[in-house]
Amino acid sequence: MAALLQEILQRSIDVPQRIARLLDDEMRAADVPQGKTLRALIAAGLDRIPLPAHGATLMRWQCLERVARHDLALTKLYESHTDALAILQEIDTRRTPKPGVAYAVWASESRMAPLIIRESRERIRDNDFVIIDGCKSWCSGAHVIDAALMTATDVRGGRWLVEVDMSSPGITVDESRWQAIGMRDSASFDVMCDGVAARVVGHANAYLQRPGFWHGGAGVAACWYGAAAAIGARVRDLQAGRDDVHALAHLGSIDCALTSGAALLRTSASAIDATPALDAARLALRVRASIADSAETVIHHASRAIGPGPLCSEPRLAHLVADLPIFIRQCRAEHDLVAQSRALLADDDEMGSIAWAL
Repeated sequence: MAALLQEILQRSIDVPQRIARLLDDEMRAADVPQGKTLRALIAAGLDRIPLPAHGATLMRWQCLERVARHDLALTKLYESHTDALAILQEIDTRRTPKPGVAYAVWASESRMAPLIIRESRERIRDNDFVIIDGCKSWCSGAHVIDAALMTATDVRGGRWLVEVDMSSPGITVDESRWQAIGMRDSASFDVMCDGVAARVVGHANAYLQRPGFWHGGAGVAACWYGAAAAIGARVRDLQAGRDDVHALAHLGSIDCALTSGAALLRTSASAIDATPALDAARLALRVRASIADSAETVIHHASRAIGPGPLCSEPRLAHLVADLPIFIRQCRAEHDLVAQSRALLADDDEMGSIAWAL
């Protein structure tokens, strides 16, 4: 295990730069589908990024950021794929993910028909094969993913993670409810399962109870930051050589938002590496809420700084500005702030303002 982790770290040292170069090449080709670009990243080994909480969390987040600067629909697929690899490494160490396979994590619960394990045996064990029925919503890349890690519930209420081969009999993809404009290209359809064979990954509730659950949750904020940084960079470029004081004021606000966001991501990545076994829920909630605010600040000032012209004539910028507000709604806004505040008030150290000391 240690040797594998070291190998991944060594291979990953220049991965953020390699990702940027590959995506720059992809951008020069018109209308390259996100699924094809994901497979190009996988084929180049650029999905084997450092695992969270293993000493290079910031580098992992830099990889996510580089992809997000390019395209957020692609980022949704790439982040989910790399999250699946991390989950398998954390709770299913007996097997190595198959090379070249595009994975996803689909954990949202459907309001229509939750995914249920059709099981009568007294005890379900790790690596067992079970039969699942129901619907999984928000399945980004449903038509291009090879294998998915899905959450499912047994008849006794236990929550499990199961791995599903997307070519299995009994799987259908329903596109009818996906009417999005922002993040449209993520193709986050409903996946219907009718008597589908699935392999159990880990023990009951392992997916939610592992330390990496919140490490991954914090990492999503690096995706939001990357898109916001790309928008900010375009605003900066458009102001070069101009002296529009109002536009410059907006650019100054963008700079402040991005600089504070980057500082928070760096310190949070360092904290995760320093205490990998610690419950990172409060840290992740703080990071997600703060970066969501930063991203919304950037969008607000960008539109006022540049006006409608670039937003209507530059496809990449238009996609980022349309997609980012939808993506950051993975942060549940006030709902998460309430959870964060309750945790803050329950912590004696935090009540003493230790966390806020300079």
